[in-house]
Amino acid sequence: MSFDNLPIALTIAGSDSGGSAGIQADLKTFHTFRVYGTSVVTAVTAQNTRGVEAVHPIPVETVRDQIDAVATDLRPSALNTGMLASADLVSAVADKLGRYRLRPYVMDPVMVATSGDHLLDKGAVNVLKNDLLPLADIVTPNLHEAALLTDLAVVSVDDMRAAAERILGYGAKAVLVKGGHLQGDAVDVLASPAGERIWRRPRIESRHIHGTGCTLAAAITAGLARGDELEVAVDRAGLFVARAIAEAPGLGQGHGPINHFVDVD
Repeated sequence: MSFDNLPIALTIAGSDSGGSAGIQADLKTFHTFRVYGTSVVTAVTAQNTRGVEAVHPIPVETVRDQIDAVATDLRPSALNTGMLASADLVSAVADKLGRYRLRPYVMDPVMVATSGDHLLDKGAVNVLKNDLLPLADIVTPNLHEAALLTDLAVVSVDDMRAAAERILGYGAKAVLVKGGHLQGDAVDVLASPAGERIWRRPRIESRHIHGTGCTLAAAITAGLARGDELEVAVDRAGLFVARAIAEAPGLGQGHGPINHFVDVD
């Protein structure tokens, strides 16, 4: 395998001890997409497929040091953020992304785990909207996150479109509202100043869906790091996640992991 012009991707997120989501899912996804993965750990969680037992945020100065270390030696071709836990961490990450001008940047506004456990302090939501979101090339909220960000009820495709437009108004360059929790087909809505695209895919009934949001954001990041146009990266990422759900390994007693080993193309 040739390593000439090997793309580098960075994930800034929490650690999942169960290996299904967060840093672990992102690095697995980068590897599958043939992108070199680097990481900044923002929190250590004690969790498995049944839920989150504990969350321990990393000291803010340590997060800053990690970003400095990566940005000054292994500058990423693209990056994503996931779990940021607190307002202070959100502010620190926003400051460093702006200072180093790191982009394209994929923001997964991780607020609530699949199990229902909260992963972002309530006080951090406004900081996320005001300081970090305007830096994003694309934001990837699910229905619940879109509702929290916009103060809108998001329970239909029309609601998803309205939420996406409002989030664009906050300064994001593009928004992908994920409709995996809708009834019927899985629907994703991508909105940008260039227009709108809607994906409809048959729903795959499975309890093995832990880490789907992290994996989707990481797959988009990997595509952008490889030089794909945004819509191409989103399309390929969606197909990858669908295959990963369909071929999940069946691990764990709760919301199990998806299969990060499936083919990209």
